[in-house]
Amino acid sequence: MLFDIQGRRRRVVQVVYASLAVLMGGGLLFFGIGGDVQGGLFDAFGERNANDGSGVVQDRLEAAEKRLDENPRDEGALREVVRSRFQLGNDNRDPATGAFSEEGLGQLRRADESWQRYLALDPQPPDGSLARLMIQAYTEGGLNKAPEAARAAEIVTEVDPSPASFVQLTLYASLAGQTRKAELAGREAISLAPKEDRELITQQVEQAKQIAMQPPPGAEPPAGGAPPAGGAPPGGEAPAPTP
Repeated sequence: MLFDIQGRRRRVVQVVYASLAVLMGGGLLFFGIGGDVQGGLFDAFGERNANDGSGVVQDRLEAAEKRLDENPRDEGALREVVRSRFQLGNDNRDPATGAFSEEGLGQLRRADESWQRYLALDPQPPDGSLARLMIQAYTEGGLNKAPEAARAAEIVTEVDPSPASFVQLTLYASLAGQTRKAELAGREAISLAPKEDRELITQQVEQAKQIAMQPPPGAEPPAGGAPPAGGAPPGGEAPAPTP
């Protein structure tokens, strides 16, 4: 079974493959991913032409950083830095789980810094393909920043308001504990779906919520359910008896 693994590794695989299912299924059904947004599924994982090796990426990165030295508000240069940093990080990724190595995480952190600088410029519209890259960077296998993943997923819905994009937002908003946002995104995904595909999208929305509801890696449910009244709260001590 695909998810017949344990702990953090299982959680990472679930999130990555759930996102892939949304991107692939939604893209094929609705062509939302390939619409007005540059990039798509392959861009989301930093894939490039086979001849575009790490040396070429490094050259592009250095050229973009030189442009930023001259003009820190150069949106194009910031986009290139984010894209290149992500691609270099993606070269250090476990293909089985989607988890990044320490070296890869270092590249993602620097991509995050440039992404935040880019967003601070308030681009109109923001780059949806970069947002998709950063969603992958913020997963549990990467920087593990669920709120930032949800923020990036919301940007994708702004530039690509398709059912697939809103299902993806449902997933990451749920993982971030943003219940209302997840609920609204799920409703929007279903309402945008063609009638013949509404049942499928409804299933994807529910699957996204279920993955997010699972306990984090290492957490164990309390034996016997919730503690009795007056008992010890989770992670705390039982109150002292009243004299």
